[in-house]
Amino acid sequence: MNEQLTEQQINAAGHLTIGGCDAIELAHKYGTPLVVYDVSRIRDQIRRFKKVFEANQVDYAVSYASKAFAAIAMYQVAAAAGAHIDVVSGGELYTAIKAGFPMDRVSFHGNNKSADELAMAIHHHVGVIMLDNFHETDLLSQLLEENDAKIKVMLRITPGIAAHTNKYIQTGQVDSKFGFDLASGQADEALEKVLANPRMEMLGLHAHIGSQIFELAGFEGVADKLVEVASHWQAKYGYQARVINVGGGFGIRYVSVDHPLMPEEFVDAIIKAIKTAVAKTNLDLPAIWIEPGRSIVGPAGYNLYTVGSRKDVPGLKPYVTVDGGMGDNIRPALYQAEYETVLASNPHAPIEEHVRLAGKYCESGDILSQDQGLPATKPGDVLAMLDTGAYGYAMASNYNRNPRPAVVFAENGHDQLVIERESYADLVHLDRPYEQQ
Repeated sequence: MNEQLTEQQINAAGHLTIGGCDAIELAHKYGTPLVVYDVSRIRDQIRRFKKVFEANQVDYAVSYASKAFAAIAMYQVAAAAGAHIDVVSGGELYTAIKAGFPMDRVSFHGNNKSADELAMAIHHHVGVIMLDNFHETDLLSQLLEENDAKIKVMLRITPGIAAHTNKYIQTGQVDSKFGFDLASGQADEALEKVLANPRMEMLGLHAHIGSQIFELAGFEGVADKLVEVASHWQAKYGYQARVINVGGGFGIRYVSVDHPLMPEEFVDAIIKAIKTAVAKTNLDLPAIWIEPGRSIVGPAGYNLYTVGSRKDVPGLKPYVTVDGGMGDNIRPALYQAEYETVLASNPHAPIEEHVRLAGKYCESGDILSQDQGLPATKPGDVLAMLDTGAYGYAMASNYNRNPRPAVVFAENGHDQLVIERESYADLVHLDRPYEQQ
């Protein structure tokens, strides 16, 4: 059996279960492609993050980076678990509002927030705006004046630390579209602007060095750097940072060659690094915030597909095609991301061949796996791709005018539809006919 599954996930029929629900029954009930989340795993990971902070006796916030997967139901689960969330668009903020998420536990990120988005954040009393650049700082100042409002802010800085990860998901290096640069003095200038503005309450500083990171060194380095900046700001401006936010990016296991630390081990090391660094300064220990996304929802998610056509060419690896693909999981095409896939009716079945698991989209690059070991399969079999909970549905598209899949939450043997499958009518409901003049 795949190492990422446990014996408890196999029921008496030999089928894969998700949140105690039979994957085959879910596929038959809701159709495929289908995204299913084991909700208890989401709750458990948030709980484990919180436990690390409490064991270290520090003030903290676990802020779910909701760009990994944003939905009303997901925000409700995060709220019930006592988490904060961070949003990166007006759409994510609107979804959180519709979910009834406590706005004082919302952080608003992004490198090009519009005036309308910032106005929405002000109107709904969002907990903190993460300022990313001077244009945004000036725009927010103008909007606060127009609305006679005040708001908490944090400065996002680029710490000059490039995480060992895919170049497209590195964000902490100097040459990045995100944040205020340190070496050039931008961060100091930004702080001066905020401290001079009575409508902005400066909460602290933030950095994010990338995603799917396996090594501690980058996180320990950014912890040291943020404390160094906070100490500099105290000495130069008399400003005491109340929060140090180290972002997220904790790597998870997708395939057998991945050997990351447990996400909470990263956090424990970060807390200890910040405590050690602060002890060498005159700073009071600030609250420590993290922003995990992938590590909260990634391992909890599964994509269920039905096998369709097959292509065999002598001397070449066969193509086994499923009814989804890059429209519901673009990461293999975009990042060359890898996943493991099992036969949902028998995850124990021995591997009989290695195939290219292909999607149905009209693109040669629509390959979900270039080398997937599988038992013998036939049309109609249900395959379960593991650890798909982060950035799959969130990046889904209607390419080739295919509807996006349904999303189901499963917990304690109960399943619930939380996002309906799009219909063909949904695909055209914004279209308008062209009337030639």
